[in-house]
Amino acid sequence: MTTSKVATMMHGRVIPARVNIAREALHGALESGLGGKLALLGPNGGITYAELDAQSGAFAAACAARGIARGDRVLLRTWNCIEFAVAFMGLAKLGAVPVMQNSAAGAADVEYVLGHSDAVAAVALAELAGPLRELGRMLPKGLIVARGAAPGEGVYEDMIRGAGMAIADTGADEPALMCYTSGTTGRPKGIVHAHRWIIGRGDANRLRMPHRPDDVALAAGEWSFISLLGHNVLFALRNGITGAILEERASAEKFLESIEKFRVTVAYAVPTIYRRILATEGMEKDYDLSSLRACNASGEALGAAPLAEWKRRFRTDIYEHYGISEYQMVLGQSPLLPIKPGSVGVPWDVVAEIVDDELRPMPQGEVGQLVFGTDNPSLFLGYHKDPAKTAEVVHDGWYHTGDLARRDEDGYYWISGRGDDCFKSRGIFIVPIEIENALAEHPAVAEACVVPVPSATDGYLIRAVVVLRAPLTAADGGTGGYADKLRETLKSRIARNKVPHVFEFVDTLPKSANGKVLRRSLIKA
Repeated sequence: MTTSKVATMMHGRVIPARVNIAREALHGALESGLGGKLALLGPNGGITYAELDAQSGAFAAACAARGIARGDRVLLRTWNCIEFAVAFMGLAKLGAVPVMQNSAAGAADVEYVLGHSDAVAAVALAELAGPLRELGRMLPKGLIVARGAAPGEGVYEDMIRGAGMAIADTGADEPALMCYTSGTTGRPKGIVHAHRWIIGRGDANRLRMPHRPDDVALAAGEWSFISLLGHNVLFALRNGITGAILEERASAEKFLESIEKFRVTVAYAVPTIYRRILATEGMEKDYDLSSLRACNASGEALGAAPLAEWKRRFRTDIYEHYGISEYQMVLGQSPLLPIKPGSVGVPWDVVAEIVDDELRPMPQGEVGQLVFGTDNPSLFLGYHKDPAKTAEVVHDGWYHTGDLARRDEDGYYWISGRGDDCFKSRGIFIVPIEIENALAEHPAVAEACVVPVPSATDGYLIRAVVVLRAPLTAADGGTGGYADKLRETLKSRIARNKVPHVFEFVDTLPKSANGKVLRRSLIKA
């Protein structure tokens, strides 16, 4: 297959006027007689397609009985688990809109997302329900809790046992889900996707990574990230295969243990996971990975040497791809095409271009702005309550990523960097000002600047350069002790995976003549 055929073969198809994301995910398998097949498989057992359909239908009806209606926003606060999948499908069947947020989010972020999303209810695991119980006043239609509901709360286990209901006849352009990701101002952005999204990206992913009937897919990361929700749940179900669940926070060991335990064939992880595995000599001998036929990576570039080492040690290829929450996977390497180490591959069912500041196409091989065409069913509906930000990135027929890239003679794309100060650490998009603002709330902090610091195993770590209002004393426990105090404070204000890994205390920050912090001068090679 040629790259030009890949880029054009799916454009122009007609999307039905009526689409429901839950029906689209489940009913292909059910109508093909796969009701008894495992849809999802986790550490505590699995759920078949028929059971997932029945339980999500019952959950939809129970939610309706509680007053949750079509179009209502409902926050999901769980880690990867069967309960998440049942609740997501049930809400979608009802025509309500699941709102997804990383389970590591602190209480302040939970409160913000509840208010900003206009959520009327929430579904949570008991272990994660604390902030929602404190914020009950913001949930007029209640809190539903799994694995340990308190009196007065909806009992998830009871809500999945009743009769189902008809699936809402939702329009293709009707909101189907919301996911929250950090914006350039530091506040999380609410990204709204339509029901048509599953067709646009589902078809593209099926083309890029052809599946086999006995495939088992695993994603090392939370389903609150739309990329992993697609690969591990929605697209897996739509393809009639089994999604393996990694409930615990992803680590190199848990990733490999899960591949062995569930006989995973197709795996997805951020580059950090692969780097950590490669940094430990002999891990390929500690696990039975004979089922694995393909690995995928996105978030940061791995580089040619790690890709070659992985192939040598694990006897599988890693296919790198590029995705954004406003679309999902849009560029990618594939078993159908030659691998070019370091490239993020070619476009899949999307028009991509490299342009200059005047939106003129750049010559082959030259770096410019990476943009994607907006005439695509996968494109998001917009940022919730932020039409100005939406218009900033969607205009003139293009979605503007803010990334810089180049395209080679074979149509492969190569990411060159971002046009701002944001960066990714362990696959998480880091907005420095969000962390800097949280640090500035501490009474002892005068100024702070957050920058990336290179890591041999993690790509980049988060480094906070801090100016204190008063010198440290012996009672502070030295720089290490005070850094620990700041970490504990930050854990209540921002997501735990955004807390700096490295703290450096300085007397002053470097500044320009007009008083602007010279951020670039703090970035170490």
